[in-house]
Amino acid sequence: MPDAKKYVDQWLRDAHAMEKQAETILQGQIDRLEHYPELSERMKAHLKETESQRERLEACLERRGISTSGIKDASAQFTAMMQNLSGVFAGDEVVKALLASYAFESMEIASYRILSEAAAAEGDHETADLCKELCKEEEAMADWLKEHTHNITTAFLGRVESEDAVAKR
Repeated sequence: MPDAKKYVDQWLRDAHAMEKQAETILQGQIDRLEHYPELSERMKAHLKETESQRERLEACLERRGISTSGIKDASAQFTAMMQNLSGVFAGDEVVKALLASYAFESMEIASYRILSEAAAAEGDHETADLCKELCKEEEAMADWLKEHTHNITTAFLGRVESEDAVAKR
């Protein structure tokens, strides 16, 4: 399936850029969410996971004989920096971070599901298995965010009501 290979290679480059973007987003959020320690700690753990995901994708790309896309990586990192910058001005930054993180995890989950199916169709079961593994990691993060939405949101609202200056972060 020559077309499948072309798309799997393209989507792997996209996934690599997506993980570079995730690293930048997470680092920016971690640096500013000092008053929500549970969220900050989970993001720190997910940042390490994200770095590992990027490294595993790089090894996969190398095994397939292709390189990363500098343009896609740079574009994704620029987008992440702009997203982080916009959070600085939001009065509800922690809630926006929660929303953006959950949405980003959902995109990553869908990306890895598609990649896994495409790699399997191409006959590259090693890449398909890697993408299933990465998908499970992203699902775990999305589940954590979903399970903690209530606590983070109510903590923010409670701080806002008491006019706590640290509510936003």
